[in-house]
Amino acid sequence: MNLLSFCFMNRELSRDVLILVVSVLVTMATVTVDSQFSAEGMTALRSKLESVAALPGQPSVVSAAGITRSEVPLLTIENVSAYDVTSSKLRLVLVGGLDGNPDSAHLALDAVSWFKRDASHRDRERWEVSVLPVANPSANEMSDATFPPEEGFFDHPDRPEDRYVWRWVSYQVPDLVVEVVAGTELRVLSSSVGSGTGQLAALSGGSLSEALAEVRANGLGSVDTMLITAPVSSGGSVMREVLQRASGRRSQLRATITERLKREPLTLARLLAQRYPTTPGMNYIPALAWVHTLRLGTLTGDSSFVRKVEREIRPWLNGEQRLFSDPIRLNSVAGTMVFGELAKLVGESQAIASELSVDGVARASAEITPGIPQYGFGWSDDIFLGTIAATTTADASGLDAAVRLITNYARRLQRSDGLFDHSIDAKTAWGRGNGFAALGLAETLSVLPVNHMGRSSILDIYRRHMHAIRIHQAADGMWQQVVDEPGSYRETSATAAIVTAMARGLRNGWLDTSFRSVVERGWNALLAHVVDDGTLVDVCISTGAGSTKRHYLDRRVVNGADDRGGAMVLGAALEIYALNQVS
Repeated sequence: MNLLSFCFMNRELSRDVLILVVSVLVTMATVTVDSQFSAEGMTALRSKLESVAALPGQPSVVSAAGITRSEVPLLTIENVSAYDVTSSKLRLVLVGGLDGNPDSAHLALDAVSWFKRDASHRDRERWEVSVLPVANPSANEMSDATFPPEEGFFDHPDRPEDRYVWRWVSYQVPDLVVEVVAGTELRVLSSSVGSGTGQLAALSGGSLSEALAEVRANGLGSVDTMLITAPVSSGGSVMREVLQRASGRRSQLRATITERLKREPLTLARLLAQRYPTTPGMNYIPALAWVHTLRLGTLTGDSSFVRKVEREIRPWLNGEQRLFSDPIRLNSVAGTMVFGELAKLVGESQAIASELSVDGVARASAEITPGIPQYGFGWSDDIFLGTIAATTTADASGLDAAVRLITNYARRLQRSDGLFDHSIDAKTAWGRGNGFAALGLAETLSVLPVNHMGRSSILDIYRRHMHAIRIHQAADGMWQQVVDEPGSYRETSATAAIVTAMARGLRNGWLDTSFRSVVERGWNALLAHVVDDGTLVDVCISTGAGSTKRHYLDRRVVNGADDRGGAMVLGAALEIYALNQVS
């Protein structure tokens, strides 16, 4: 059923609501390709956006909610308090330009400008604002988009834009979301009138505002919403209308995420250790979960965690399963880290675990030439995969090989800005690829003797990397799928690895205390992306090197149970706990 038919069939709607619905229809129908965002128009809008961000007060961080199929960023102005549980302010998110009309984008920016310049001190103390003024900058029509997106996500072959919009709006943790549409006169529809979705039921199924107003939104809970049409020159009137009509209540969505943010590191660690891995195997992914689970058992004195790991790796301990299959690669060699960790514990498995770990270190240390591992991929992943067996055991010759590997890979892959390309032929700063580098560097520094001749070089590589990567942290604390592309999706495994490496650096004095807030914001962002049952939001699937940035932008995400993401967040939880003990 189209919207016009709906209006005629629902004559109980008020005259004002019907007029507004029709005005929205007319506005959207008159948006033509000529009024879409041209390159010149986008440049002008970006300049205006940056000017609004530069005004005193919040929001002030220029970022992007996503990126179009043609790699145009969905520009935003954000504040850094999305996951701040101490803030008593209400959170308002404005979305403009969904109709493809540049006038709607200007109207949304003018509304924010008025808020920063002219709103009362009381209103500025009561509200935090973020804005996505250009939600549909491409010629791709999103007027017929259905929210929430059901199939595909950031990898959608035709229209990733509405997927990005949906995720960004939800994880801005709003109490109120306002869609802004340029029109001929000021009119308002609200979800907070009466029951259900209120007046916004007139917009029929699939609109952003109606979807967010329903309890099912992202499994997070409902949010009050408004849809406002107004002349392009009336941004101040739009914001005044919003502030006057807002219910002033916190959303169910915010309550859900707030509860996630209250969890203590060890609470989350126990949850993840009990759940992961779901698929045992001799690979770095389950082994990383096992290593952290063993460490959690030692830390808490709970032997059930040790027994869980021993039970799951029994086929390799008793020889039922081969340690490696052909061809041998570093991702499977890295799986032997679990035996190095288990060998540290007194028990019946200690001797065989020690033998298996020696085999793993030998395989990891095998070189074609110095610094080129025999079983490597040539990717930044190798900085972790090729060193973790040796760093877990602190084997001297293995550490020498690890230093050679890191030094060689840094020479080839670490850019002048300090970030790591994924490979020589993949000139993209992939998020988890940089996370692997960060983890490998931190683990190596943790056990490398202070008088080792390569330590100063490794420490320099690590510090350059940490200083580079902190610059690209998103306003909400996450890191992106492509680290230096703000519009690429905010990815959980990369964030977990980076938080772990930075927290380790703070705890050991390799980084100055200015990194503390970076780590805390990253940790809060991770908490927001772990559901109560231990499932996760937005973990990139397995990814080999690709020759284009598009290869990384289009990698599918897992939303649900994920062994890789679960293991990495578990490690971050233990590292945050350790950091808190020394602070």
